[in-house]
Amino acid sequence: MSDYPKSLGDQKNIQERLSMLHNNNVRNLTDYVKELRDRYRLDKEIPYFDPLDGGVFAKSLFILEAPGPNAIKSGFISRNNPDETAKNVFELLNELEIPRADTVLWNIVPWYIGSGDKIRPANRNDIEEGYKCLDELIRILKNIKVIVLVGLKAQKIEKHIINRYDNIKIIKTFHPSPLYINNKKENRGILIQQLEEIKKYI
Repeated sequence: MSDYPKSLGDQKNIQERLSMLHNNNVRNLTDYVKELRDRYRLDKEIPYFDPLDGGVFAKSLFILEAPGPNAIKSGFISRNNPDETAKNVFELLNELEIPRADTVLWNIVPWYIGSGDKIRPANRNDIEEGYKCLDELIRILKNIKVIVLVGLKAQKIEKHIINRYDNIKIIKTFHPSPLYINNKKENRGILIQQLEEIKKYI
């Protein structure tokens, strides 16, 4: 199984992952992505959920800002994407021994909002449109006990979640980009401490 950092930089591993899109844990999520693609007249700009994650059985939902270029290339929102942020997510959650089956990744803006290799910041309209998709997603993810808002952009939806889902715990973390983790020696430890809270709820 191709479960190691940056493994989705290999086309063989992407094909393996594509063959799993109708596994029990992600079948409904795959259908949901296809529905969004039809609705917004997009295609690969909205990546699939990773079948190696927990999918509909996950207890924790990680929300980032928007898919990056590597998610578009691989076709998946995944900790196995070939970039340093995805690698950091992979290594942090492994270090904390948070079971992959208990997690699922998503973005508050489900589609790519850049051009080529450059992604622009999510604006207010992007995020407000993303609210609708998030509410639809949470109706599919019936086992979610905690939502992790990763980075400042994702944290803008905190009030929306609080107002609608008082049974779901919210955890806020810094974004695990190299820019943050490599900026100060202690930053990685801060992220570990924030993510450790997840264990109390799953």
